Amino acid sequence: GAIGKTIADYFYPISIVNKDEILGYCKKIKPAGVCSIASEVANITVNYLAKHLELVCNSEKCVLLSTNKHEMRKAFAENNDPSPKSILVDAESDLQKININFPVLVKPTDRSGSRGITKVLKFEDLQQAVSFACNESFAKKALVEEFVEGKEYSVEYISYQGKHTFLALTEKFTTGAQYIEFAHKEPGIVDKIVLKKIQNIISNALDSLQIKYGASHSEIKVNSSNDIKIIEIGSRAGGACIGSDLVQLSTGY
Repeated sequence: GAIGKTIADYFYPISIVNKDEILGYCKKIKPAGVCSIASEVANITVNYLAKHLELVCNSEKCVLLSTNKHEMRKAFAENNDPSPKSILVDAESDLQKININFPVLVKPTDRSGSRGITKVLKFEDLQQAVSFACNESFAKKALVEEFVEGKEYSVEYISYQGKHTFLALTEKFTTGAQYIEFAHKEPGIVDKIVLKKIQNIISNALDSLQIKYGASHSEIKVNSSNDIKIIEIGSRAGGACIGSDLVQLSTGY
């Protein structure tokens, strides 16, 4: 069912987490570069391969900060990047001790593509959401975060040697409780002052995550007062045709 195999020069049905097996083939093929779109799981493998092939890549620390949502929140807090309050939990945590206002968003610490995410309106539903998120998580851990109101956007950047260049703002449309994206519009239209504020915040946050190379996909929310909160940032291009199609169609890049 892998449709890409019909157009790929090489195709190997190997799990993306089997890094050393993939590396063995890469040493024979000698690719000029390694990259991924959309997947945090693939992003870990991307940097592992590039490092061992002595190709351009981000550091191991950057990969941790940009694929583990708990480590990401800690980096944002240390560098005063605006992001939601977040509490790390697992299936054994005493949720009664959590001090946070509802509604909340519960998500796995290490997945992407809206997998394992639940919006929880009251405490009685929290345990089920935490169990769901932990089951989806590789590390079996989840975050309970304050739910941020506002219009959702993603911010597409490209970085080289630590210099970050803005490409596009994407307006996002999502479902309700499932929090799954169903449409994107690019360019997203905001006031010029707000756009400059977004660019400053994201550029600083990319430094916080030690992103130096490649595409990045930052998800934010902007409320009615134009306050901005960073939901999360991936050190890879956006999925759902954003990185592969929309950026080029709307910008020429």
